[in-house]
Amino acid sequence: MISLFAVVVLSYLIGSFPTSILVSKLLKGIDIRDHGSGNAGGTNVWRTLGWKAGISVMLFDVAKGWVAAYYIAQFGYENGLISPLIVQIIAGIAAILGHVYTIFAKFKGGKGVGTAAGMLIAIYPLALLICFSVFLLVALSTKYVSLASILAAVTLPASLYLIEIYTEQTTPPVQFYFALLVAFFIVFTHRSNIGRLLRGEENRFGSAKKD
Repeated sequence: MISLFAVVVLSYLIGSFPTSILVSKLLKGIDIRDHGSGNAGGTNVWRTLGWKAGISVMLFDVAKGWVAAYYIAQFGYENGLISPLIVQIIAGIAAILGHVYTIFAKFKGGKGVGTAAGMLIAIYPLALLICFSVFLLVALSTKYVSLASILAAVTLPASLYLIEIYTEQTTPPVQFYFALLVAFFIVFTHRSNIGRLLRGEENRFGSAKKD
């Protein structure tokens, strides 16, 4: 169990790396959480500092989830009581929690979408492809990145079900539970966005910057 504990701690620390906060301080000497939407995520960096900085932050946040679920998880495979898949899920969730509640920035981080995507690349890339397609469709048609993120997350459990039907491959129940947990958590981290969407106050992607 020591190896599994190490996986959780290392994954959390990797997820906690405050990419957007460091990038905003290095480029402009600001705390990204004091600008735009106030979120320490790639979208807010893009809106506030430009597309180059935004894409860099997004890719790094995706990498955090992938490294945790693909590489760090391997330290826990020697535990015969827990399957490698469950270890990957544990590592990925720890990285997401680290991103959202980063220990390096008073537990105030991003919303976990990019890090969750990185975890899915390692665990279930086909499901990620479906979710990403939904994300692009919604984002391009509505210009609401938050809405696209929410609907992509909700698509995850359904995508696993569809993959099982059309590929005739049995999906372990733990994957469905994991997908439901991730979807619920992403919706939870976007609760303020949901409120703004309902009030018609949410910023569209590409709209003017607001502090």
